[in-house]
Amino acid sequence: MKGGAAAEYWRVLGAQWRGWLVLVACSILEGLPAFLSGALVQAAIDRGFAVGRPLEGITWLGAFGGVAVVGALGARLVWSRLGAVVEPVRDALVGVVVRGVLRDRTGHRVAPDASAVARISQHVEIVRDATAGMLVQARGMVVTAVAAVLGVAVVAGDVVWAVALPVAGAAGAFVVLLPALAKGQRELTLADEATAKVAGEALAGLPDIAACAAYDTAESTVREAARAQARAATRLASASALRVAVVGVGAFLPVVLVLATAPPTMSGAALLGVLVYLTGSLYPALNGLAATTSTVILRLIVALRRLAEAASTDDHEPGTERPDTTEITVRGLTHRWGEHAEPVLADFDIDLRPGDHLCVVGPSGIGKSTLAALLTGLLPVQHGTVEIGGVPVERIDPALIAFTPQEAYVFAGTVRENIALLNPDAPDERLAQAAREVGAAHLDLDADASALDPADRQLIALARVHATDAPIVVLDEATSHLTARQEAAAERAIADRGGILVVIAHRMSSAERASRVLLLDGRHTLLGAHADLARRSEQYAGLVNAWSG
Repeated sequence: MKGGAAAEYWRVLGAQWRGWLVLVACSILEGLPAFLSGALVQAAIDRGFAVGRPLEGITWLGAFGGVAVVGALGARLVWSRLGAVVEPVRDALVGVVVRGVLRDRTGHRVAPDASAVARISQHVEIVRDATAGMLVQARGMVVTAVAAVLGVAVVAGDVVWAVALPVAGAAGAFVVLLPALAKGQRELTLADEATAKVAGEALAGLPDIAACAAYDTAESTVREAARAQARAATRLASASALRVAVVGVGAFLPVVLVLATAPPTMSGAALLGVLVYLTGSLYPALNGLAATTSTVILRLIVALRRLAEAASTDDHEPGTERPDTTEITVRGLTHRWGEHAEPVLADFDIDLRPGDHLCVVGPSGIGKSTLAALLTGLLPVQHGTVEIGGVPVERIDPALIAFTPQEAYVFAGTVRENIALLNPDAPDERLAQAAREVGAAHLDLDADASALDPADRQLIALARVHATDAPIVVLDEATSHLTARQEAAAERAIADRGGILVVIAHRMSSAERASRVLLLDGRHTLLGAHADLARRSEQYAGLVNAWSG
C-alpha cells in the first residue's frame, strides 16, 4: 500500500486523456499573447509609427489586443475542463485513505480516528486544490515563460542567451532549494495533522478530562502542539522567502543583461519588443511561478508523500475463499496489546458450528471486543489460529461475515440505501422484511438515515446484517441504545436466519437467549449454558445478580 497514493494520483490523472488534450490546446491559445506580444509591438513601430503610418501601427496594436482576447479565451477554457480532471483524482485519493484505514491491522480502533479525518479533510483537499492550481496557475506561468523566451529568440536571437541563462540559473537554484522547501512543508503538514489529532482526542475525552480534573494537562498538550505548528510555519516562511528572492533575481537579471549587451545594430523597435517580452510576460510569469510554488507544487508533493506514509503499509488484501462449511475453529489463540503486556486472551480454544448462538460476557476491558475483532479478521492473529471451514480467517471472503459494532455506521442517504449497504442488489421487499424482522418497521425506507437517533441507527445496522446472506454474524454490543424488548426481538430475528451468531453482550438477558455463554476473565474462560454457568461460577452468578438487581 505504501506509495499507493502517489501511484493512484498519477494513474487517475493519466486516465483523463481527453481533458489533457483540451488543456494542451488551451495552453497553445493561452501562450499566444506571450509569444507574439514583443513581435507585434516591434511591427507596430517598424511598420507603423516609425515610418509615419500611425494607422498601421494602431492596427498592429489592435492585433495585439485581439491575441490577448484569444489568450483569455484559452485561460477560460482551462477552467471549464478543470473539474473533469481534478474531481476524479480527489475521489480516488479519498478511496486510498479509507482503504488504508480499513486495512490498518495494527490495532482495533474503537474511537474516532482524528488523524484519518485530517488526511481526508486536509491532505486530500490540499492535493485537490494544488492540482487545480498546478493546472491553472503553474501551468499558465510555465507556458507564458516559455512562450516569452521563444518570442525573444524570434525577435532578437542575438540576446536570447541573456534571457535564457538567468532563467536557467534561477531554475537550477530553485531545484537546489527544493529539498529544504519540501522538508519544511512536510514538517508543517505533520504539525497540522498532530494538532488535529491532539485536539480531536481532547474534545473526545472531555468527560474523562472533567472527571480527572486534568484541565491543565489537556490544555498544555494542545498548546504545545499548536506551538510546534507555529514553529514549523515560521521555518517554512523563511525558506519560501529565500526562494522568492532567487527566482526574482532570475526574472529581473535578463532585463539588465539585455540592456547592457544589446548590439548597436539592434533597432530600437526590436529592443522595445524584447523588453515587452521580459517585463510584460517573463518577469510576471517567473514571479508568479515562485509565488505559487509553495502553495501549489510543494504542497502537492508533500501531501501525496504524507498520504502514502499514512496509508496502511500492510499488503493484506481481502480474502476470496469460500469453504464448503462455515464452522469456526479457534486453537491456541493468544493476543496481547503490547510486547510486555498481559494477554487479554491466552491459549483460547472454541468451536462454533452453524446454528450456534454464542453470547460473550465479562468485565469491561477484559477482551470481548478483541475476540470479536479476531473472529472477524479485523485484527491479525498473533499466536494460534482462527479458521473458518479449515481456512485462515484472513483468507475468507468478507461477504461470509457480517459485523456490527456498538457505534452503528450510518452514512448520508436514505434508510433503504443504508440497509442495502452489504447487499446492494437486494430487492426492496427483502430490505423491508429485514427492517420488520429486527423491529425497524416504523422507519420509512425513503427517509434520511443520517437524521435518525442512535437507537434507530442501531436498528438500521441490525437490519443491514439481517438483509445479507452472511452465514456468520458478530454483534459487538450492537443493541446498547435499544430497550430490552427491542434487543430481544432483534437478536431472535438474526438468530432465526440460521448460521452462527456471536453476541458481545450489553445486557445479561442476551446470555439467557443464547445456546452457549462464554465468560471471559483474563487468562480464565468458562463456556457453557446460561443455567450451568450460573450454578458453577460465582463470578457469572454475580454478573447475573448485579444485572437483575
